[in-house]
Amino acid sequence: MGASSGIGLRVAEELASRGVMVGMAARHTAPMAELQKKYPETVVYESIDVTRTDAPRRMKNLITAMGGMDIYFHVAGIGYENLGLDPQREVDIIATNSAGFARMICCAYRYFRDNGLKGRIAAVTSVAGTNGIGRLSAYSASKKCAQTYLVALEQLANAENADVTFTDIRPGWIRTPLLRDDVAYPMEMTLDYAVPLIIKAIVRHPRVAVIDWRWNLLVGLWRLVPNFLWTKVDMEISKPDFSLPSPGKEPFPNTALENKEKREV
Repeated sequence: MGASSGIGLRVAEELASRGVMVGMAARHTAPMAELQKKYPETVVYESIDVTRTDAPRRMKNLITAMGGMDIYFHVAGIGYENLGLDPQREVDIIATNSAGFARMICCAYRYFRDNGLKGRIAAVTSVAGTNGIGRLSAYSASKKCAQTYLVALEQLANAENADVTFTDIRPGWIRTPLLRDDVAYPMEMTLDYAVPLIIKAIVRHPRVAVIDWRWNLLVGLWRLVPNFLWTKVDMEISKPDFSLPSPGKEPFPNTALENKEKREV
């Protein structure tokens, strides 16, 4: 889920090239259609917008087209450095990363549980979910929500004796189309470097996988910082310090908001 670009598209291609049956889902179908042409025997796709109420029905159609599902992998998400705190931008992030996340994760869980199947749910959250980040307020909050939701469903699975396991994949900065080309991000990783680690986490399914070891050390330190000190940290996102997303890559195509905004200092 979220397979039209970045991590999702690359993971889908890596698995399909190895003969794994892959069901791809995202709002934009063109990249998925191209991959299906390349691997017609192992790729099927469906147009799914996780913020829409018809998304679970469309997901069921995709599962049927695949002939079943063993692993659900969720990577759909958006983010914006919204220093102006435009309410619509904050709501859009929460709608996709929290409400959309819950809509699709619970749909996958019900599929496994209600059919008495052994299943696995792997989801990309973020190291940003470790604590609130001022420049990524809604994004960091939404990722914490996603992490907590996985814990809640794992508890439910144990209570219901459902044979469903969960993996929370928490990457740091990965160079995807969202990031600006003209700036550098802390401990930034390429897709070539990060995707094999993500696939390894999907296959080996640890409960939590931080991508990579450097970020694992850093978030371990973040957890030790009390809130009264954390809230005094001025955490810049990039060098130079420009806001997200990349110019011309507005993550909210259904809004009338401008693509560029001036940062208030």
